[in-house]
Amino acid sequence: MNDSIENTLYTLEFDNRFIANLPADSRHDNSPRQVHRALYSRVKPTAVSQPRMVSCSREVIALLGIHPDVCHTDLFAQVFAGNKLLPGMDPYASCYGGHQFGQWAGQLGDGRAINLGEQLASDGQHWTLQLKGAGRTPYSRGADGRAVLRSSVREFLCSEAMHHLGVPTTRALSLVLTGDKVVRDMFYDGNAAAEPGAIVCRVAPSFTRFGHFQLLADRGEDELLRKLVDFTIEADFSHLTADRRSSFDKRELYLRWFEEICRSTIAMVIHWQRVGFVHGVMNTDNMSILGLTIDYGPYGWIDNYDPDWTPNTTDSAQRRYRFCQQPAIARWNLYQLANAVLPLINDVNALERILERFSALYEVGWAEM
Repeated sequence: MNDSIENTLYTLEFDNRFIANLPADSRHDNSPRQVHRALYSRVKPTAVSQPRMVSCSREVIALLGIHPDVCHTDLFAQVFAGNKLLPGMDPYASCYGGHQFGQWAGQLGDGRAINLGEQLASDGQHWTLQLKGAGRTPYSRGADGRAVLRSSVREFLCSEAMHHLGVPTTRALSLVLTGDKVVRDMFYDGNAAAEPGAIVCRVAPSFTRFGHFQLLADRGEDELLRKLVDFTIEADFSHLTADRRSSFDKRELYLRWFEEICRSTIAMVIHWQRVGFVHGVMNTDNMSILGLTIDYGPYGWIDNYDPDWTPNTTDSAQRRYRFCQQPAIARWNLYQLANAVLPLINDVNALERILERFSALYEVGWAEM
């Protein structure tokens, strides 16, 4: 492979806004722990033995502005397996909480995802490059932080398929075999076995989740909560402040921001229902503030019209996240986000008025779709 093609990877520019503007964990090791007064922990991916490219998305490579043949280079495989870092990469795992199956779970965080950095493309768009399956982080809670090939293939293919179905989603840049084995209990029957390990590089403008705000609110870290909201608006919702006057009311800005999250979440779920997609794990830590489909775990599509179907075997009894329930769960999750940002807005009625419009906006969107 031509060295000049490989070297195009070195042209990637990173500005890493998230870690530049928000406080870090004071420790740099990957041992499991509770992390307070910080939004991320710096942690490097754990090296793998024999990275080998399985597939890459040329469309996503084009978004990053690099040569389409770069995915065939050894350097590409080494970087997106976590063995090498490009200049400007500053890897970290982020800290967030969430409700899991309706119950508050406290701190969760990136247990097997590591953000390599925020790439600034030539068109000004920011793309966060995130490795899933890159090893342990402080949020792994005793797990190994790895991923197997079968689930990684599913995530890689579904991310790109959903995009081409017109569904708002994170994208997938690459799928790399690690050369290492990962032990998993595939059927949850007590018969764990070694499987090929793999790593997917996920790409999105932001991986900020409802759970980032929830954890800060739960811990009473209101000043840090305000800092995160202000940063998020500036980084990902800058159009809301484009016409801001010097006397602009910040409470109104926060309400406009929350309303936009509601609208994008509604739009995402309408698209899910349109194509018969069932996410399977609509926990609040799996909800993107950009209204993107995120975290492809036990997802699926209904083969025949069965409103009560879920692909998640652990939800087979309660069926909380079944197909017909997804709009209601999205609304419930937005209520949890509203509770989290309430200390900054201090106006229950204003937030409730926005949330009360959910059903009407959903029906209009559904009819238009």
